[in-house]
Amino acid sequence: MTQPIIEIKNIRKRYDDRLVLDIPHLSFESGLIYALVGPNGSGKTTLLKLINLLESPTEGDILFNGQKADINSPNALELKRKMTLVMQNAVLFRTSVYKNIAYGLKFRFFDKAILHYAVTSALDMVGLAGFEQRKARKLSAGEAQRTALARAIVIKPDILILDEPTANVDRRNIQTIENLLKKINAEHGTTIIFTTHDLSQAYRMTKNVISLLDGKVISGGSENIIYGIFRQENG
Repeated sequence: MTQPIIEIKNIRKRYDDRLVLDIPHLSFESGLIYALVGPNGSGKTTLLKLINLLESPTEGDILFNGQKADINSPNALELKRKMTLVMQNAVLFRTSVYKNIAYGLKFRFFDKAILHYAVTSALDMVGLAGFEQRKARKLSAGEAQRTALARAIVIKPDILILDEPTANVDRRNIQTIENLLKKINAEHGTTIIFTTHDLSQAYRMTKNVISLLDGKVISGGSENIIYGIFRQENG
């Protein structure tokens, strides 16, 4: 049996006295797509932040390729460079699309010719070839999200983490982004972990669907998640 790229052991996360995550064990295999589903407040985004080493668990361990790490670990920066997080609302710099996508590469001191090739290739992959000089803040929601994806994939991360990647885009862009994520996974072997409220989207994207409710991984899948959403909306 191969070692998982990410393994979670006895994780608990508290904010003050509130327990928001309680996961005894969870693992993610390299090169697969995973969907995290659950209602608001189920702990999905918190789990993504722990995996991306933006926050530390209150208790428990996160292992990357068998090696323990958290936000304060000596290897945290090295691990962060192998992962990219794209949040629900794409935050783009007030400059051109090209400069937004090139941002991460500049910090890695890429040669200009290689940087240019990488940026234009990323734009082509997300269907935005020719958008280099567009103002990032003038893009539509779908174009902005695809620009954020291009900025994420241009550094060729081992793990791509996305929080509700299609929440604010129209139906056409939803399909475009779903197809794009499948393409990234198939062509580059990138491990993809994303959250969604849309159960049909989760199952369109992958058979690896992880259901969260009240900070816990639950069995029973869609039935329990639907009950959780109903309970949340009806008090």
